[in-house]
Amino acid sequence: MGEILAAYAVPHPPMIIPDIGHEGRAQIEKTVKAYEEVAMKVAALKPDTIIITSPHATMYSDYFHISPGTGAVGDMSSFRAPQVEFDEEYDAGLRDLICDMAKERDFPAGTLGEREPELDHGTMVPLWFIRNVYKGGKIIRIGLSGLPLTDHYRLGMMIAEAVGKLDRRVVFIASGDLSHKLKDYGPYGFAPEGPEYDAKIMDVFKRAAFGEMLEFSEEFLNKAAECGHRSFAIMAGTFDRKDVTSEVYSHEDVTGVGYGICEFVPLSGSDNAGRAFLERRIDELAAAYEKADEYVSLAHRTIEEYVINGRVIDVPEGISGELTSRRAGAFVSVHKDGMLRGCIGTILPTRKNLAEEIIQNAISAVSKDPRFDAVTPDEVKWLEIDVDVLTAPEKIASKDELDVKRYGVIVTSGYKRGLLLPDLEGVDDVDEQVSIAMRKGGISPGDNYSLERFEVIRHKLRG
Repeated sequence: MGEILAAYAVPHPPMIIPDIGHEGRAQIEKTVKAYEEVAMKVAALKPDTIIITSPHATMYSDYFHISPGTGAVGDMSSFRAPQVEFDEEYDAGLRDLICDMAKERDFPAGTLGEREPELDHGTMVPLWFIRNVYKGGKIIRIGLSGLPLTDHYRLGMMIAEAVGKLDRRVVFIASGDLSHKLKDYGPYGFAPEGPEYDAKIMDVFKRAAFGEMLEFSEEFLNKAAECGHRSFAIMAGTFDRKDVTSEVYSHEDVTGVGYGICEFVPLSGSDNAGRAFLERRIDELAAAYEKADEYVSLAHRTIEEYVINGRVIDVPEGISGELTSRRAGAFVSVHKDGMLRGCIGTILPTRKNLAEEIIQNAISAVSKDPRFDAVTPDEVKWLEIDVDVLTAPEKIASKDELDVKRYGVIVTSGYKRGLLLPDLEGVDDVDEQVSIAMRKGGISPGDNYSLERFEVIRHKLRG
């Protein structure tokens, strides 16, 4: 039986390598010493395989790329140090088992779509320290994705299961910097979410509170401009149902970017809070649907039947006259772990009643949104579904008659038309609202266009 012996959350600033950082390396002396300690710990464990998750490996919005082939080379030419070279062999057996498990479970991970076969600096920086003291062990390199944090955690669970099936002693390296917005003088400037993120994630590290790691919102992570959280979430999943001891080695923010180093060692014993989080979230969603209004309930029932059973439901008996006698355009929005998973709607009614409008648009949202693959049966229990019912659009003379919180907008130029719903997260002013609607409709800034506005009655799963 194989096992994951330990995991390490580490940063990847190229300047930490002497041939790149030179005297500037002294700025992050605590990080250097902590990294050297981690390397010695890895050498003492003598792993057969080192799994590295890197934000700078091949990344897709809806797929986890695992590097294919027998191995890879790389160097630091991009940082004016071509003499810093690597030649690594991949653990093809363990990698292929992970990929086979993903395929069997219809999980979006595998070796397809390699764009950068050479090793990336997110992989090479930790390897530079490790290879100075330990030459053994093959590697597996895994990229992150734009999928929800829970999917990253589930990938970690799958990795741990695969390791357990093979006779491998494994060390897991979660490569990732913390916030890039810690100082005004830093390369990305300052945002208040920057130091807040660093404080929160280092506290999570200290307590090995992996369930809390999954509760960070996408909006907060984006504002903090971190690049490692998804790496850490995969790592957390490898310790599912295990108690873990942790040790924080260092945290620095002197360059305006957060560098944190922490060790995690699993213990035999009871459940880890991360799995409890996944199960709790499923239970919370199920409870929310029990309390949902008939608009959301209809969309939810439609999606369950269509995705799981392949059946289009009839309009249910006993629903209100508002749904069976009224005609209106409607949008059905589907989110998974806070991220959009599909959204399709109609500006004007196309069916004989609102119930049929919702049924058809719910099916389209999970199967025909061109931005996403069709929703799979395994995903249904994670979905959060909202329904927006539109009032009839009215023509307006100018943007002065818009209000991003109250009105949605329709921009029309010839046969091109773009729509944006009101009160959307991150859309704060009318100019931005109109600009996004124009882009959605393929309308250029110099084109002549007309405006319409509409209001929505929003039926949300949660309040």
